[in-house]
Amino acid sequence: MTLDMIAAARPAEIAAGRFLLRPVRKSDAGLCAMYAGDRRVAEATRSIPHPLPPGAMEAFITRAMAGTGEKIWVMDGTATGLGEVLGIISLKPMEQGQKTRGQSEIGYWVAPALWNTGIASEAVRALVGANPLGDRTIFAEVFQDNPGSARVLTNAGFEYLGDAETFSVARNSRVATWTYVRKLK
Repeated sequence: MTLDMIAAARPAEIAAGRFLLRPVRKSDAGLCAMYAGDRRVAEATRSIPHPLPPGAMEAFITRAMAGTGEKIWVMDGTATGLGEVLGIISLKPMEQGQKTRGQSEIGYWVAPALWNTGIASEAVRALVGANPLGDRTIFAEVFQDNPGSARVLTNAGFEYLGDAETFSVARNSRVATWTYVRKLK
């Protein structure tokens, strides 16, 4: 893989109000592990285990930096006096390969100290507005016991699609979800 191919595969920086969405760096591992290792964060996601195993965040960052598959950004507030890592936001293409249909799933988490401050809403609005993957449709899924994340989505123009359920690694159980959609084109 050439340097140009690597650069093209990595997500670009996106302005998001009080902070910047930027590509993940190796130096993010400590703060990301501290926040993602918080039971409240892990239990609000499908895939973050609790407790966070040694090396899990480093492996996540290595995959994110490779730029293949899911595109991941760090919410970085250093330019405005906020923390270097406020949270993570991602877009995961729903189809792989050359025959994509322009559909992705958005996912995000924010450090607990910043909950209810509008950080997640700013990040989602900025990422949807930038539409870096050229999607026609973005889907999202939140746990029904997390109405704050549902508000983030509806405030960003997502529409309720229906109920479902999914498995949460941290909870080691199936969890009821709400599914949302945002049409872009």
